[in-house]
Amino acid sequence: MPASPEQTVVGVALPVPQPWGDHVQRLRVLYGEDRAQHIPTHITLLPPTPVARGEVAALVDHLHEVGRSHEPFDVILRGTGTFRPVSDVVFIQVAQGVSSCEQLERHIRSGPVERGLDFPYHPHVTVAHDMPGPVLDRAFADLAGFSCAFRAEAFRLYTHNGDGVWRTTDDFPLGEPRP
Repeated sequence: MPASPEQTVVGVALPVPQPWGDHVQRLRVLYGEDRAQHIPTHITLLPPTPVARGEVAALVDHLHEVGRSHEPFDVILRGTGTFRPVSDVVFIQVAQGVSSCEQLERHIRSGPVERGLDFPYHPHVTVAHDMPGPVLDRAFADLAGFSCAFRAEAFRLYTHNGDGVWRTTDDFPLGEPRP
């Protein structure tokens, strides 16, 4: 979503930790997604959303409250899936932690930032997006055996200023009081 000069684009996500985050990011670049160089590997909780600059502080306060209201949880990423033919996306599936991601996503979108969704929320880690069919097929096959597990202890607010580079703005610990 493009932003006006009075807006900033935000996104909220669970980062995929190292070494898996860098591994998947490198693969995305190898599949031809140049923009992936500037998009850390993640599970989206709020897709890119233009927000009035004056509303960012209210969003940050809301995200602190969301973090305090949800406990850390275990995530297992395993195997691949696709949204084709509806959308040209191949992803790594969230095999454990789906309901926790869904609860976080709903709570985040219930705050000061109103954002409708183009599709029903489905937590996943994008591997290839809007690429030619053979590239999508290769990504699907290459990562079919992928598996990793980690503890989600915080989610992250990202912003970009129109250059497509996602920058970490803040982390929001799960289940901890605000400092």
